[in-house]
Amino acid sequence: MNQITYEKLQYNELKEIVKSYCVSGLGRQLIDKLTPSSVINAVKNRLHETTEAVAILNTNSRVPFLGVTNIEQIVQALEKGIILEPSDLLHASDFLRGCRQVKKYMLDKQEFAPVLASYAHSMTEFSSVEEEINFAIKGNRIDSSASRELKRIRQHMHAVEAKIEERLNKFLKSNTNKKYIQEAFISRKDGRYTIPIKAAYKHHVEGAIIDVSAKGSTVFIEPQSVTKLNAEFAACQAEEAMEEYQILAALSGLLLENIAEIKINMELISQYDMVFAKGKFSKQIDGIEPKLNDYGFIQLVEARHPLLSGHVVPLNFEVGKDFRSLIITGPNAGGKTVVLKTIGLLTLAAMSGFHISAAKGTEISLFERVFVDIGDNQSIENALSTFSSHMQNISDIMRSANNHTLLLFDEIGSGTEPNEGAALAIAILEEFYQMGCLTVATTHYGEIKRFSEMHPDFMNAAMRFDSDTLEPLYQLLLGKAGESNALWIAKKMNLHERALQKAEDYIANKDYELTMVSENKIRKPKLPNKKPKYYDQYEKGDRVKLLEHNEVGIVYQGIDYEHHVVVFCQQEFMRVHVKRIALEMQAKDLYPAGYDLETLFVDHQTRKMQHDLERGSKKALREIAKDIRKKRD
Repeated sequence: MNQITYEKLQYNELKEIVKSYCVSGLGRQLIDKLTPSSVINAVKNRLHETTEAVAILNTNSRVPFLGVTNIEQIVQALEKGIILEPSDLLHASDFLRGCRQVKKYMLDKQEFAPVLASYAHSMTEFSSVEEEINFAIKGNRIDSSASRELKRIRQHMHAVEAKIEERLNKFLKSNTNKKYIQEAFISRKDGRYTIPIKAAYKHHVEGAIIDVSAKGSTVFIEPQSVTKLNAEFAACQAEEAMEEYQILAALSGLLLENIAEIKINMELISQYDMVFAKGKFSKQIDGIEPKLNDYGFIQLVEARHPLLSGHVVPLNFEVGKDFRSLIITGPNAGGKTVVLKTIGLLTLAAMSGFHISAAKGTEISLFERVFVDIGDNQSIENALSTFSSHMQNISDIMRSANNHTLLLFDEIGSGTEPNEGAALAIAILEEFYQMGCLTVATTHYGEIKRFSEMHPDFMNAAMRFDSDTLEPLYQLLLGKAGESNALWIAKKMNLHERALQKAEDYIANKDYELTMVSENKIRKPKLPNKKPKYYDQYEKGDRVKLLEHNEVGIVYQGIDYEHHVVVFCQQEFMRVHVKRIALEMQAKDLYPAGYDLETLFVDHQTRKMQHDLERGSKKALREIAKDIRKKRD
């Protein structure tokens, strides 16, 4: 397996759905770590656990997971020697109580689930530890009854506190002190009892200034009359903290002594939470426990993709018994890719212990490796085209595959020239077949269909579509190559039957008709009665610009009935459409009246030779005679 397989087949999305049925972080954590297994006994055990979980859930009783939370961090803190806080101890107590309740519940379900019930025997009960923690801690605080010494210290603290409040109330009620007091109430600052005094009178009140207000208008003074009592109260607080620490240390030590058994309980609770999440998912999809084998035979009966919602057409599929490679053909958007994903995801699901949505008779094979090549793998980062990325992926698969491998290829060989793509796809399929792999591939190439028909261990299959409405039916037909929906559409659009028949013949044998039609069947073009609106735009001698070549030429012949102009450019005559030239200057503006325009289309040497011959030059005659002898020799 690799991450591409999990991603393309949406395996992690399936795990997220199952994980949502967990009631604790322990089960969710275990599902995160879950991977498909190729060991048949392990997979059988996983699936049987799920089946038993469904049986228990069908009794309409609720598994008592209440209070079972993930105490992994608490266990790690204990192992590091950290003394637990009261809230952590309560969480640990709740977990132990939850384990005890789950154990009792599971032992009562031996009739429905003997295997799951047997796990409960390995779970340890810690009733005494629960009692110790719940007795000592109440409301996230250590209770006074946790120890005699703590009870004595707190009783003494209450007495001292009462004396302090009595003396401070007396101070507040004194007529002498009223003018000094900012507000008549007792305030605790830094654990000490104080009275808010006006800053102007801070020297009139005997005592220690403990704090000052933000504006400085009020000082908080501890009156001298309660100084000793405050010190006594602080000493009691220190004694209380020491005693509480010892109580927390004793309770933490009690848990640490049993840490090995507690860890086993955690593993069992994690397992139970995950198994019952699988069971709840199975009930949601009306799943079944499929038959298993490890020799490459897959048979799906009325199977459904677990992530598709709404009306899903069930899949009936078989591979690995009478043939080891299946080639699926059919129209675009006809469901070929969904078939591949359904086969792959149901295989991974069963190997993970998930029930699958299918009917009885469904059988799943286990594989050491499952590889897929589905979708557009174009890589911008590595500058790879879609075809190059597919080839890179298939190359990697070929290096890792063995005779216990399931291969799922979507549109194999596509993305390049069809003849080369089909030939390459056939070579790849044959190579994987020789390696002993089980292969399911989709294609549009007729050549691959024909190869599959010829090979004794390959089989064609087709995706059906409605020939009347041209809509896909999402049904797989084994043993039949997919018909071209292009021909169906052409027929539906009333294309001539002869043309359709020829198309079918060409698909079959490539025997193209190359006969030329007779002259009397050709409809020759007629010259237009009227000149086009731009017929007179160009005349012989006009200078024009050839837009495609960015060159300047001279018009030799004006616009014909097909809107072309003959232009002399770079010592060549060119026939150019009027839309590909632009007028620069008309001939009448370039040359004087009576100018021989023919000379524009003859090079200088030719014009000179003509002129010399016209005046009877002997030199010119000798040059011509010389050229004639050269050609003759």
